[in-house]
Amino acid sequence: MRILKLTAAVEKNLLRARHGRDREAERIAARIIADVRKRGDAALFAYTKKFDAIHLRRSSVWISQNEIAAARKHVSPEFLQAVQHAAANVRRVAEKQLPQPWSLQVEPGVIISQFVRPIDSIGCYIPGGRFALVSTLLMTVLPAQVAGVPHITVVCPKPNSELLAAASLLGIDKIARIGGAQAIAALAYGTKNIARVDKIFGPGNRFVTAAKQLISSDCAIDLPAGPTEAIVLAAKGDPKWIAADLIAQAEHAPDAGSFLVTPSLNLARAVQKEVQAQLANLPPENPAHSSMRKTGAILLSPTLEAACNFSNRFAPEHLSLPNHPDVLLQKIIAAGTIFLGLWGAQPLGDYISGSNHVLPTGGWARMRGGLSAADFVKCISVQTIERKGFERLASDAVRLAHTEGLLAHANAVEVRR
Repeated sequence: MRILKLTAAVEKNLLRARHGRDREAERIAARIIADVRKRGDAALFAYTKKFDAIHLRRSSVWISQNEIAAARKHVSPEFLQAVQHAAANVRRVAEKQLPQPWSLQVEPGVIISQFVRPIDSIGCYIPGGRFALVSTLLMTVLPAQVAGVPHITVVCPKPNSELLAAASLLGIDKIARIGGAQAIAALAYGTKNIARVDKIFGPGNRFVTAAKQLISSDCAIDLPAGPTEAIVLAAKGDPKWIAADLIAQAEHAPDAGSFLVTPSLNLARAVQKEVQAQLANLPPENPAHSSMRKTGAILLSPTLEAACNFSNRFAPEHLSLPNHPDVLLQKIIAAGTIFLGLWGAQPLGDYISGSNHVLPTGGWARMRGGLSAADFVKCISVQTIERKGFERLASDAVRLAHTEGLLAHANAVEVRR
């Protein structure tokens, strides 16, 4: 893992590297989307056979309810207990996040209120690469259930017994054996077998990410999801713990970015040494080897204040503040999620703390936070105008309408006088 002095040039290179468009992925995803829109299930089945080596028929797209329920017999009781523990925490946080209805009398005879309605149908994309991600199922399905979404469709090209058992615990019975850009296209536009949804949730590979961005003008998506990012910001700490957190996020993918930002050269060297020691204990095929070598870095900042300023400009997906967390937290204005204190191991947030692990990457944390129950509902405003309220508002509304040259607007008020 490299140690770099945090200069303006180094920062510029780090920020520029994460903003490049993946034109190859966009081109391939666009072709797949167009084909699925044109040929429907025929294209969907063909791409599933080509990319996932799965020979689908109309009768085998959907996993049967019996197969989902039977999966519980193929997993350990300890696994089921862990899923139930994580689900309970995620559900509790989602319930707290859910927007609430309200009503306000703005002035006599003018009442503005809000009511909250769930999105009617959503699709949850669960990656099925090296492993089917049970945690992503929890993080997308549970907030949807809390929000009251009536139609939840899960797609995963290669769901294992653990994923199906977790789905059974959550009461999910619609799981399709599809993945990739073709699954995104099917969810966005519909086929004979796959019903169109209103919004798509969940991360995926570069082709899934490109597909979600391409269909986003026709079907809503949760948020742009790029390579995993993590920053540990500290002037001191346990090198073993810091290295473990950095490597944990680095193993998501070869292009994941894990960074220690510190003003301490001694800590930088100690963490660098510990990273090498811990990497040696991982299988050679683990993506952390590649990502820590190519993308990850230890950044030496002149001061802790400068480290905070860099972190805010980078706006990482994950940020750890192991020391002086209360003081440093006041200086942070952009991050997907923040872990405070020595015991905040980042994987706890990935799985079980209750906070959602679907988070903004690529600097999007400057504009929004992570996934929440609020992303699964619509907050609809209601305006109740009584006669006395109309009389108080009418004259000024007409003046404003004339100022903008909108005579029909003014007339819609005047005819009521």
